[in-house]
Amino acid sequence: MGKTFLKPEALSNAYTHYCPGCTHGIIHRLVAEAIDELEIRGRTVGIAPVGCAVLSYNYFTFDFQEAAHGRAPAMATGIKRVRPDLIAFTYQGDGDLASIGMGEIIHAANRGEKFTTIFVNNAIYGMTGGQMAPTTMPGQKATTAPFGRDVKETGMPIKMCELLSSLETKAYITRQTVLKPKYINKAKKAIKKAFEYQIEKKCYTFVEVVSTCPTNWGMTPQKALKWAEDTLLPYYPLGEFKTPE
Repeated sequence: MGKTFLKPEALSNAYTHYCPGCTHGIIHRLVAEAIDELEIRGRTVGIAPVGCAVLSYNYFTFDFQEAAHGRAPAMATGIKRVRPDLIAFTYQGDGDLASIGMGEIIHAANRGEKFTTIFVNNAIYGMTGGQMAPTTMPGQKATTAPFGRDVKETGMPIKMCELLSSLETKAYITRQTVLKPKYINKAKKAIKKAFEYQIEKKCYTFVEVVSTCPTNWGMTPQKALKWAEDTLLPYYPLGEFKTPE
């Protein structure tokens, strides 16, 4: 019997360390599929942050670099300026990108650096223990907000796509999710499109992926999917926010 669904060559055979129900594995596959289809694996460099994706270099079969917490955009900038022929992407969570790395991502986007960012937004710090992130929802509990996020003290959750889209610099900015198959297919197209823009040297590209974190949310994987769709998607609407055309 022939196989119709194969593992992408850009993915390794390693077992991932992610928690049950975590959507990082789906996003990894979409990135790998896009890279394979565009035939760029031999010149792709990924930059992993400090966060849940810290061990990404074990899961892909192309070069990977490790950046200090929040500094992946700076490393990607250096790689692309020295080797503009390479395809570089950062893979960052909301704590890494929107908190300690906020200055890095804002200025990289504003300069129009020609790399891609895959931004995984699960509304909480994952690897470091479930602290409140800049994207944590009002009332959502976290280890540093045991009674729920109080927006009077911490402000409202930051919408990164909307924030980056307000910059004058040309860019491709989109928000997708992987909560259901119908969303996954659109997320794959967006990731591939982001890499295509980079191949064409058009602009900075940013793909936000609304995701789940069942462990730190204190939910089963099934409940996490429903909570994300009911709570996160209304606040973080999906779609393209900016294109270079």
